[in-house]
Amino acid sequence: MFSTKMSKAMLSAVLGTVLLVTGCGGGNSAGTDNGKAATTAPASGKKVLNIGLKADPPSMDPNTSTSLYDRQVYASLYDKLFDIDSEGKIVPMLAESYEVTPDGKAYTLKLKQGVKFHDGTEFDAEAVKFNLERNMNGEKSRRKGELKFVDSVAVVDKHTVKIQMKEPFAPFLSVLTDRSGIMVSPKAVKEHGDQYLNHPVGTGPFVFVEQVKGDHVTLKKNENYWNGQVKLDEVNYKVFTNGTAKVQNLRSGMLDIIDDTPVKEIPAIKGDANLQLVAESGMGYQGLYLNNSRAPFDNKYLRQAVDRAIDRDALVKVLFNGYAAPARTAFTKGSLAYNEALNTPKPPDAAEIKDFLAKGGQPNGFNFKLYISTSPENEQLGAVLQNMLKQHNINVTLEKLEYGQLIETGDKGEFQAMQLGWSGRQDPDQNFHDFVVTDTSNNDGRISIPKLDELVTKARGELDEAKRKALYDEAAALLQEEAGYVYMYHQYVLLGMNKKVTGFTYVPDGLIRTANLDKQ
Repeated sequence: MFSTKMSKAMLSAVLGTVLLVTGCGGGNSAGTDNGKAATTAPASGKKVLNIGLKADPPSMDPNTSTSLYDRQVYASLYDKLFDIDSEGKIVPMLAESYEVTPDGKAYTLKLKQGVKFHDGTEFDAEAVKFNLERNMNGEKSRRKGELKFVDSVAVVDKHTVKIQMKEPFAPFLSVLTDRSGIMVSPKAVKEHGDQYLNHPVGTGPFVFVEQVKGDHVTLKKNENYWNGQVKLDEVNYKVFTNGTAKVQNLRSGMLDIIDDTPVKEIPAIKGDANLQLVAESGMGYQGLYLNNSRAPFDNKYLRQAVDRAIDRDALVKVLFNGYAAPARTAFTKGSLAYNEALNTPKPPDAAEIKDFLAKGGQPNGFNFKLYISTSPENEQLGAVLQNMLKQHNINVTLEKLEYGQLIETGDKGEFQAMQLGWSGRQDPDQNFHDFVVTDTSNNDGRISIPKLDELVTKARGELDEAKRKALYDEAAALLQEEAGYVYMYHQYVLLGMNKKVTGFTYVPDGLIRTANLDKQ
């Protein structure tokens, strides 16, 4: 057995080696990531907020987006029909109020009045209809799976929309708190077509200025924001794939907030009187896509061998010092679908793993390539996994890709294994369905298990919470048995922030909402 005590010692050695390599600067830099300071200089008297992001936001169009880093920018650029509050509850945003029929098959939304898009056009029922239908039917839309149960969208009057469902869909309002509920300007979409992502127009507190790929996104104050006066003049999102460089820029004052603090840098944040750390359990998960349609992971037993060989407790202790939670399911504490027994990992059992290898026709072990993103933290994770699997004659070759390229590779299915997780959503369906059901948009692992499809699809339409949870319990257990996706841990949201920033409220989705922020 690969004990936690032994693995911790081994992994500490591995981690130390990786840190020596990545701590030298240069290397895997993108934009301002190469250890140089961010150079955005505010004009005299301007209040400019600089936010450091771990990766480049690939798309400013929520219709095609699949990235957390896009969503960080969207929180300033766009508004949604609904949002979630600091307690994780769904609240109206651009919707003023709503009614749902008892059978769950029709939603009537009353909309906020007097709201305008950044281009001066009016937000109204026609705009809602346009956005929902674009997300439902657009050729390149990544929102189709989220809205597949919408039958029709009808304009009742200028400020009222009726959404008719094909069948009950329990997560619907939760879906509208994310990209499917973001409202973009119909005029801008019609004018720019496929190039809309370079000319985004929303109703949010800030207006798009420019995006320089790999370096920054700049937004300016919306002078006519419908939901109160915006205090900041400008928000810049700066790309720092090197977490240490990002923290250095926070400490120097060149950044005001960072989206993800490396665990090894937490003492530096806590020890700096000018800074504060926001450390909260998030809604998401991290793990491995194993390509179920391509050798060697079209073999169930070899997937199981990899899954069982990962010592999740040791991984969390060594890499995250407790700022993460070991996981074997998609569902975090607080989720309707959370199941303590299913989520609790067991230490690797060498005899069990050897049996899986034999059943998979590889009694002497096997090799595979694992794609990881280029950040030092992900390199450390890759090295730890490599070490763990090697103990069982499973040899891993690591290959680094830029974050956008990693997503593209997953979409195309051109990989054996890939480390990519999910930032998490309020409803369990949004953390599960599109990742595990056959031919869904985020099912990069090409998982196809008919019984799993049946259970997860049924859970979408079940309005009784107890019955719905039972369906997720059965589905999670089945996915574990098949090792379709290898869940490793539930991440924490670790925001570093200068104390000069005021007005911040933490929301469990981890997004930095800037509408009410100020800078002293």
